Amino acid sequence: MNYLEDFNLKDKKVLIRSDLNVPIKSGIISSKKRIQASLPTILFAINSGAKVIVTSHLGRPMEGHFTEEESLKPIVKYLSDYLNQDVRLITDWIESPFQVDSGQVVVLENCRFNNGEQENDAELAKKYAELADIFVMDAFGTAHRKHASTYGVAEYSDCACSGILFSSELKALNKVMKDPNHPMVAIVGGSKVSTKLSVLDALSDKVDQLILGGGIANTFLKAQGFEIGKSLCEDDFLTSAEKIIKKLEKRGASLPIISDVICGKLLTEDEPAIIKDISEVDSDDMIFDLGKNSMDGITKIVQSAKTILWNGPIGVFEFKQFSNGTELLADAIAKSNAFSLAGGGDTIAAIEKFKVENNISYISTAGGAFLEFVEGKKLPAIEILEKKCQS
Repeated sequence: MNYLEDFNLKDKKVLIRSDLNVPIKSGIISSKKRIQASLPTILFAINSGAKVIVTSHLGRPMEGHFTEEESLKPIVKYLSDYLNQDVRLITDWIESPFQVDSGQVVVLENCRFNNGEQENDAELAKKYAELADIFVMDAFGTAHRKHASTYGVAEYSDCACSGILFSSELKALNKVMKDPNHPMVAIVGGSKVSTKLSVLDALSDKVDQLILGGGIANTFLKAQGFEIGKSLCEDDFLTSAEKIIKKLEKRGASLPIISDVICGKLLTEDEPAIIKDISEVDSDDMIFDLGKNSMDGITKIVQSAKTILWNGPIGVFEFKQFSNGTELLADAIAKSNAFSLAGGGDTIAAIEKFKVENNISYISTAGGAFLEFVEGKKLPAIEILEKKCQS
């Protein structure tokens, strides 16, 4: 695909599709990480003398309906302060033309306010394309969406390329999924096997060890014949779990041995954490974390890895008494010499909680796009950028 850095941007109108979808409450941005990750592309365009137009989605508004809560106003204020310039928010760009000077930035209001955005309406996509000389796709977190501002605009633009963040995300994912150093270890946590079954199936063809957490781990433990009591589990997917276990074994790969777990009767902040041997779980127990012996084995696996993919916690790390497994995992990954790639909301929350940000090789800003890439799906945004490069 074409890359932003390869173009002469001076005095060119450049439309950047960023991912500025950050949590905002009462006008206050609680996490600026996605904005900060998007800044290198915006700054590169500014410093190259481009006339910069930025757009993004925020939340999930109803198309055609403006809401103050999902306006990009707080993000525009942050950009104005950070860039030390008066960044304007353009709300009526479809009907009213606007001017932007070289080295200046304007932001188009939440793209999901526009009718036809999510259906990739051709007329809306053409209007986006008409705004600029160059379209820059930098919102990797939306790369799995075939929307007007992520796909259609690239299709109708004279020139389309990937931004700095988009390229770095793709490079990190390719390093792990297409050219990993072995041993390769994947950690996949989450409440439901059903939401990550295809990801687990894809990884079982590649990894040397597959470490599971949360309700996913419980389903696999039950598939292996263990009593899991009232733990979160999807019985409809026990056969699928068995197939993945057999596939791993056939390749000489494996799941770690789980010898002890942390149980409780209720998922509450003050629920006592009871350490139990895996063979001693009662019918009314719920497994909320892994025990020390199990984590010792997992830590050794992580320490010997050369490539690590991390998506999801080990236990209910939000509650202190059930957070030890995830904390030990985070610490082991941080201390590992492996190339480590982490992605997903809960994973990033755990990374921040246990303060290991500086020791993870790459932290992805993407969620669904991250998982679909790992699964092996062709992401629409990648597909159209490659197509434009060949045309």
